[in-house]
Amino acid sequence: MQEKHLHHARDWEHPDVQHYETTIAAKIPGYPLLYDIMEQLLSAHLGGETPADLLIVGAGGGQELITLGAQHEHWRLTGIDLSTAMLELARQRMQRTELAAEITLQQSTVDELDKNKLFDAATCMLVLHFVKETGQKQRMLEEIHSRLQEGAILVVATLSGDVRSIPGSLPLKAWKNHMLAGGISGQECEWFEHSIGETSFPLPEHELLTLLASSGFSGVTRFFSSYLIDGWFAVKHGKEVAK
Repeated sequence: MQEKHLHHARDWEHPDVQHYETTIAAKIPGYPLLYDIMEQLLSAHLGGETPADLLIVGAGGGQELITLGAQHEHWRLTGIDLSTAMLELARQRMQRTELAAEITLQQSTVDELDKNKLFDAATCMLVLHFVKETGQKQRMLEEIHSRLQEGAILVVATLSGDVRSIPGSLPLKAWKNHMLAGGISGQECEWFEHSIGETSFPLPEHELLTLLASSGFSGVTRFFSSYLIDGWFAVKHGKEVAK
């Protein structure tokens, strides 16, 4: 969905991405709640009526844009993604929804953004586990950090766990049963399990927390958990990340 050209083999330009909007909520229990809490955290941090600039890393699909843009007319959202198809899906959803916020979409990675433009908050929702190498994950987090104002908040949601122990685990078995009950095909569920370590690359919790800290974020707090999907928020505390 986002920094994907470097990080995973799934084809986010395939026509099937048009079904993303209808299938993702069936795959992730509490999916709407995840984004509702994201919005509440950002609103509490920024103030709902205060002008603010937000960076949406992985805006393709449009869920963050719809959730935030409909409620905050004073916010300016910059959404980035590398997938043309996913950005088009976001544009289609935006056209169907009355949005108050000013929204800009661009096909780019974080490191391609203007370094002089600093944001008041950023989101990185369901993106990080598609970044293959731990060093790549850290570089992306560092690039986000470098484009945030002092005291800005980052909201992250990602697939978590030790890639060696996830396949066949009880949480994954329960999650697959949930998907099947929600109408996801058995073939898709099997593909999902086999994709872990192949096209998605989760980290154990302690490694993720270490990455966030070493990238310059503090106050890391979990706000959501659903099987193997965890949501976190953190604050830029001013540490300069060594390049």
